[in-house]
Order: sequence, then structure tokens, then C-alpha cells
Amino acid sequence: MDVVPTDPATADTNRDWRIWFGLASTLFWLWLGLMYIAIVIGFRNFLVQPTEALGSFLEGAFAPLAFLWLVIGFFLQQRELRHNNAAIRLQYEQMRQQVEHAAAQARAIQANALHQEQETLLLVADRVSHQLGSVVGLLWMSSRAQGNVNAASDELIGELWSRLGSGDSEAFARQCLALYFQNRSDRSFVYGFFFGTPIRTRHSETIVEIYERLLESARTCDPKGIITGALLGSGHGQVYQIIREQKQLGPP
Repeated sequence: MDVVPTDPATADTNRDWRIWFGLASTLFWLWLGLMYIAIVIGFRNFLVQPTEALGSFLEGAFAPLAFLWLVIGFFLQQRELRHNNAAIRLQYEQMRQQVEHAAAQARAIQANALHQEQETLLLVADRVSHQLGSVVGLLWMSSRAQGNVNAASDELIGELWSRLGSGDSEAFARQCLALYFQNRSDRSFVYGFFFGTPIRTRHSETIVEIYERLLESARTCDPKGIITGALLGSGHGQVYQIIREQKQLGPP
């Protein structure tokens, strides 16, 4: 790979030696021509020669000089072309590095935007979890009040609502999961728990609708599925999956 000289003085020296050689050769050739005219022909005889003879003489005398400068010009042009090619390669490398830098910046911006979307999603998921906590609580209350299982004590109901108000959004979801795992062999009980009355059906469908929207939002900014898996593994996520399963199975 050719390297462009960084020192202008070195570049001028490398460039001018051919020109100096051409000038010296030209002067030497002209001196030989003058000596030939002076010694062999004589200046008086040279000046009285016919025009055709003078033209032929000058043409023959200057033809080697023309060829010499043609060759020198060719080598100078080759050298400039090498320098231009080296400069183009350097520009190409700089452009490639700029493109790589721009691509890295684009990836960083994309990663930052994805991170911000994920943070926003987590905030939304927290709000949705509190909303679902109330809906699941109403579903659980409706089931306990209908006599499908022993009625819950006022102390337990008050404690669960107190936990929900203090930030434990999955307090009722854990109660629903406990009832499901205790009675999952009884399909009539499980299906009735979620769809036994119009009120329970409405609550169950609300849970499914809200959670499906949340999962849809999570999939758009969660390429590795980590957040989606965490949502499905939460208490509300498990309740959502059980409701969907019972809805697909239909009444026993």
C-alpha cells in the first residue's frame, strides 16, 4: 500500500528530481547541438541554409527532447495517480469509520429508546397490576359470597383489602390461585368460580382483556421475552392463563 508523504519538502524533492534531470539533459543536448553547429557546420553556413533544411535539422534535434519530456511527464503523472489513489483510500477508510460510528450511534439510540419503552411498560404494568388487583378482588368476593365455598370471614376480607390498599396488588390473586389448586380436579367448581354468574363472567373477561393488552404492549418492546415471561409468571398472569384455559374448555 502506497503511503502519501507527510513532509512537503520530501514530497517536493521526490517530485522535482525528474524535472531537474530533464532540464539538465535538455541543456546538455542543446549545448551539444550548438557545438555541432559551431564546429561542424559553422554559424554562417547554418544561417544561410534553406528553410526546408533548417526545419529538418531542428526537427531531428528537438525530437529526442520531446520524447524525453514525454517520458518524464508520464512518470510524474503515474506518481500523482498513486498519490491520488492513496488519498482516495484514506478517504474511503475515513468514510467507513464514520459509517461504523454512525451505525454504533444508531444502535445506541435504538437501545436507549428500547430501554425507555421498557421502563414505561414497567410503569404501566404496575398501574395495571393495581387495577387488576381490584377486579380480581371483586371476582373473589363474588365467588365467596355465592356459597360455592365456605364464606370468608370479615377479618380475612378486611385484611385482603388492606393489603391491596397498601400496595400488595396480588393479594386476591393468591387467594384465587389457592382455591384453584385446591379444587382443580373439580371442573364444575373451577369453571363456576370464573364464569358461574354474569358478574363473575364480566370480571373474568375484564381481566383477560386488560392482560392481553398489557402482553401485546410488552411484546413490542421485549425482543427477548423476559418481561413477557415475568408478566405471565406473576399472580395476575397465572390467573389470566387459568381464565383463558377455562374459557377455551367451556362449561363442564
